[in-house]
Amino acid sequence: MIEELLPGLYRIEIPLPRSPLKALNSYVVKGGDRFLIVDTAFNREECWQPTISALRELGVDLDRTDFFITHLHADHSGLVGRLAKPTSQVYFSEIEARFMRGGTGEGKAPDHWQNTVQYYLASGFPRDELEVAMQGHPGRRYSSRQYVNLRALRDGESIEIGDYRFVGIDTAGHTPGHMCLYEPEKKVLIAGDHLLIDITPNITTWPELENSLKSYLDNLDKVYKLDVAMVLPGHRRLWNDHRKRIRELQEHHRNRLAEAMAALESGPKTAWEVAPYITWDIEADSWEDFPTVQKFFAVGETLAHLEYLEAEGRITKHSRNGKIYYSLA
Repeated sequence: MIEELLPGLYRIEIPLPRSPLKALNSYVVKGGDRFLIVDTAFNREECWQPTISALRELGVDLDRTDFFITHLHADHSGLVGRLAKPTSQVYFSEIEARFMRGGTGEGKAPDHWQNTVQYYLASGFPRDELEVAMQGHPGRRYSSRQYVNLRALRDGESIEIGDYRFVGIDTAGHTPGHMCLYEPEKKVLIAGDHLLIDITPNITTWPELENSLKSYLDNLDKVYKLDVAMVLPGHRRLWNDHRKRIRELQEHHRNRLAEAMAALESGPKTAWEVAPYITWDIEADSWEDFPTVQKFFAVGETLAHLEYLEAEGRITKHSRNGKIYYSLA
């Protein structure tokens, strides 16, 4: 689906097969002699074909096209290696440009996945299920495999294309270097996965980001101050009242923190043991029925909330028999 949002600004809805996200919103900006594409979908044929078809329909010349990637997740960066040409500028936030240059699979450093596996095992995730989750993880399966010459965009720097001047806004939290684009004159916010309307962004633990939930909440406050007339999210529908949605997201995380605290009232638990106490928007009758990859994301989000509570001094953690347990302070 192609939709013209403003003169020279288009949304392409690219299907994400067998993903609960359903589709990616990729944005195309037409300038005088160049084009800008914001975010690409998974590196798989089911995404490649509708992307190429839509770009042809819009008359996009890839030899005169630059790219901005809001964050390194494969559903936003997977196809950039196939789409970018030697003449393309590919903008990432500074921190995630370093990740993409230095590693493999979602731009992570080569030891990232090994460190993640060890942390999740220590957090109580059963080894056999974790192996299944790793095999099915979209970041390992559908990331860009081609070398891309990246250009770091720093907080406050801008990209000018046609009648638009987009300013990069550092919004770490969903990933260590997530970045939004803000057009102050037209009051347009390209939000990536920092703000979503029908679903909540996954805020998970990151070894490279201390207290990812605090970073996310702080950057919700940062974006709250912007004058926004149209929010262009990475997934699902567009909307215009970003402040109302930010208040809803803040309340969502307050409730999730309270659920994590309540889970510990009966005694110390690992993150794996806390996760079933959290309310998840998953079509499953019980925690045991969750798809294994979704358990991985749920435990990662549980860890982010437990790390936040620990930093607040409301809970403590200790190790026993190779496992990490959390207790009420």
